[in-house]
Amino acid sequence: MTHDTDHLLPDGTLRFLPSRLNRQPVIVLGLTADEMWISVAVSAVIGAGLGVGIAVMFQSVALAPTTLMLCTALGLLVGGKLLRRHKRGKPETWLYRYLQYVLAMRWPVLTAWVGGADLVRRSGRWSTRRSRRL
Repeated sequence: MTHDTDHLLPDGTLRFLPSRLNRQPVIVLGLTADEMWISVAVSAVIGAGLGVGIAVMFQSVALAPTTLMLCTALGLLVGGKLLRRHKRGKPETWLYRYLQYVLAMRWPVLTAWVGGADLVRRSGRWSTRRSRRL
């Protein structure tokens, strides 16, 4: 017979805590919701730029939204494949930390806005400042 307190240790802490409790679920092509929206947004911006250029070149307004939608769909497919390949074997937060790092290194003004101030951005030799006792 199990009791309601079987999952508690004597000090009141939980015996079992799910490790995947706060992870985002994979929803499309191996991407989480945030990663999917990043891929869609980037490809939509590229598609809007291409669509306006193509619409002006061929003098047809209908080509702008068509190109935007095609680029968004293609961006989701290609972005899903590329992000899935780059994420393989890395921690869940790898993509977000990588984006923070890139923004902090290239545009230091945005560092506080994206939370990059907490990142270690030093390169070189590290020492533990311990001496060897003989």
